[in-house]
Amino acid sequence: MMSEAKIDQIYTNAVDMIPREELQRRLEGGATLRVKLGIDPTAPDIHLGFVVVLRKLRQFQDLGHTAVLVIGDYTARVGDPSGRDETRPILLPEKIEENTETYLEQAYLILKEEHTEVRRNSEWLAPLTMADLIELSRATTVARILERDDFSKRFRGGDPITLTELLYPLMQAYDSVAVDADVELGGTDQLYNLLMGRQIMEYYGKAPQCVLTTPLLVGTDGTKKMSKSLGNYVGVAESSREVFGKVMSIPDKAMSDYYSLLLDRSPPAAEPVEQKRELARSLVRTLHGESSVANAEKHFDAVVRREVPEDAPEILLPPRDEAWIVDLITNAGFANTNGEARRFIRGGAVRLDGEVVEDERLSLPVEALTGSVLQVGKRRYARLVTPA
Repeated sequence: MMSEAKIDQIYTNAVDMIPREELQRRLEGGATLRVKLGIDPTAPDIHLGFVVVLRKLRQFQDLGHTAVLVIGDYTARVGDPSGRDETRPILLPEKIEENTETYLEQAYLILKEEHTEVRRNSEWLAPLTMADLIELSRATTVARILERDDFSKRFRGGDPITLTELLYPLMQAYDSVAVDADVELGGTDQLYNLLMGRQIMEYYGKAPQCVLTTPLLVGTDGTKKMSKSLGNYVGVAESSREVFGKVMSIPDKAMSDYYSLLLDRSPPAAEPVEQKRELARSLVRTLHGESSVANAEKHFDAVVRREVPEDAPEILLPPRDEAWIVDLITNAGFANTNGEARRFIRGGAVRLDGEVVEDERLSLPVEALTGSVLQVGKRRYARLVTPA
């Protein structure tokens, strides 16, 4: 039987526990539970917001339960409509598989790989016949589907909702049937989908899973939830320097949530800047190892003092008389397109030898630029050199 202290670990930082009495009974029962977490690999990497629920899954692993990581290689073709006001673009199978590999690499920074059961939901969703799909659709009603806040808003606004999107909650719920989930985890924005899993399992004659949700981590802006689309994220696969620098930019008011959700403790009794340093060190240590901590912190301090890092890359100037500032930014790899480079300039994020560049049409003699330092944002530098 699991001790009360260990059960309390599971409840720490949990928001919804449905039904709590049943979850308590299963935890106390001593049986090995199958704890499901679904991931749709719609992008090549994950951010710290997803680490919150991964850490909860790791807690179940540490208590001897089986972590079942369901890779939504089939549902990713539809896209989870949670919190969205538009249809997601369709991903090619090759891209989905590529994203899956990087997802797993990053997930194993938190989970114990040898104790993680990885399943792809194409195993059971791809073989479904039309008759099977019709049977699945009988498990709920259109009214129940439209209870979802995102669907109801789009429906009232006259925005298109595809039938595949309406089927998404059913397909994710069927995953729980296929893997015999005892518990399913997710962020609070996934509550509807998780509860649908209970309904579908019951329809197919199985004991409905318990549901446990975790809070949504606020982004580096300290206001909205962490999201790649909002640009307020810290990526798990980002360099140690990027992680350290981004953490140091988080507003003071968010420190309590970050410590609680990512470190399971309260911030130290120290000045906010030192709280951030300790958080940054801890996260770099988790994601990149102890050997990366000192270098990342040293680089951050150099940037704060506006010192150019010793290992700043050298970028060759073009073999012509003048160089356009937008070309310099894209050639340095600091922007993917000229349009993005222009946005950096308009946002005041570009400096040349410490001076803010305000004119996106700026062109300067190559001779004058030799040896100059190009800076984009707070942490990206490049030295401009002429070809040998």
